[in-house]
Amino acid sequence: MDQCVITREVTVAAGVFAPGHMGELTQIVPFEMVDQAREATGTTRARLRVLPSRVVVYLLLAGCLFEGLGYRQVWHKLTAGLGELLTAQPSDNALWQARARLGAAEEAPLRWLFDLLRGPATAITGGAVRWRGLPVCAVDGTIMSVPDSARNLAVYSKQAGSHGGSGYPLLRLAALVTCGTRTIIDAVFSPVSCGEQDCTRRLARSLHAGMIVLLDRNFDVAALIGELAATEADLLVRVKSSRKPPVLRRYRDGSFLSQIGTVQVRMIECEITIATSAGRHTGGYRLATTLLDWRRYPASELVILYHRRWEIETAFLELKSSILGGRVLRARTPAGIAQEVYALLTCYQILRIAITDAIEAAGRCDPDRGSFTIALNAARDLLTQAANIIAGTIIDLTGGIGRRVLGNLLPDRRLRISPRIVKRALSRYPAKAPNITRRSYKATLSISILTAPDP
Repeated sequence: MDQCVITREVTVAAGVFAPGHMGELTQIVPFEMVDQAREATGTTRARLRVLPSRVVVYLLLAGCLFEGLGYRQVWHKLTAGLGELLTAQPSDNALWQARARLGAAEEAPLRWLFDLLRGPATAITGGAVRWRGLPVCAVDGTIMSVPDSARNLAVYSKQAGSHGGSGYPLLRLAALVTCGTRTIIDAVFSPVSCGEQDCTRRLARSLHAGMIVLLDRNFDVAALIGELAATEADLLVRVKSSRKPPVLRRYRDGSFLSQIGTVQVRMIECEITIATSAGRHTGGYRLATTLLDWRRYPASELVILYHRRWEIETAFLELKSSILGGRVLRARTPAGIAQEVYALLTCYQILRIAITDAIEAAGRCDPDRGSFTIALNAARDLLTQAANIIAGTIIDLTGGIGRRVLGNLLPDRRLRISPRIVKRALSRYPAKAPNITRRSYKATLSISILTAPDP
């Protein structure tokens, strides 16, 4: 019988450091970067252990690629491609002690790595990333479930509500995301008792002049708009229908000058009609923007631009569904939760950097056509194989992950709608709701800018 033998060379760090890698993603988070994080945060140890702190950092990052597995099984993934280079088989208790030694304070290595890697991570100037020269960003919040342990409950509370409440303690994550690439510019998290608006105030440190930030109507608060506008970033906020803005001046594009608190804004009122084979639906929208030049920033274009706010919802979907798979976080202590969230944010960011690098190298499409799921699964494969850990002499910006992404680009966006309803109720009893079809429909969109009322 003919036999085919495939041999390959695995290049990793030496000795006990060999399991410390992320497959091809190690090129984005190289050994030197992790060592610098350890030195900067004082987590470097003079004693060389079987589980060095560098390896533990990579273990925590790799755990985000395999959220359904325990850390012992994640270790098996890290070492599956090492063969004879494997030097240790730590117990569950040894892995726990190593993670605890790494620390989880604000200055810990994973927080340091996230602060270093967060940002737009792109030089793309057109398409979905910029609008009229302004980088398009969005701010929003989401909640995540943490294990129901006594120590977690001392910090993270459950949320009251129907069907007995949330069940698990919750944390609130708020993020500032670049639209198009969906890279994270900044993120903060806290117990769910801290509101979305309070978390957003902490993100103001990353807002600056020359960017436009999209916010939903939950952020229509005069004091908050004033604080965000003080950063000199431009805002585009959906305004609640209950607000009665004064009309100070009308413009030819249908918008009008008004004021929210101490901030002068342009108000845009419009009707959006969506037509499908199932019928037509018309709804009213009211937007406020700090972009006061109606000639340079027409009202009709701002209404279309606001739709990109959904990019941040997609980013949260990738974090909570694609990576976490809808699961509860692992850690059973608040310190471990902080460590795990920063690892999750860092892992998400480096996957997004890999996608953006590949799109930029190809230079032929918008970055939002790069599939996050394809990149995630490619990263898992290359980690298990211990492949492409160290870059070659010729820099390959595309890489194995990028080639998989470019070979499976998503189609151009199509306008479709589907009823926004709960698909999985919190209760095990049938919901008393109308019989709504969940079918998606192709749609056409028309926008009518309403004339401002008389001042």
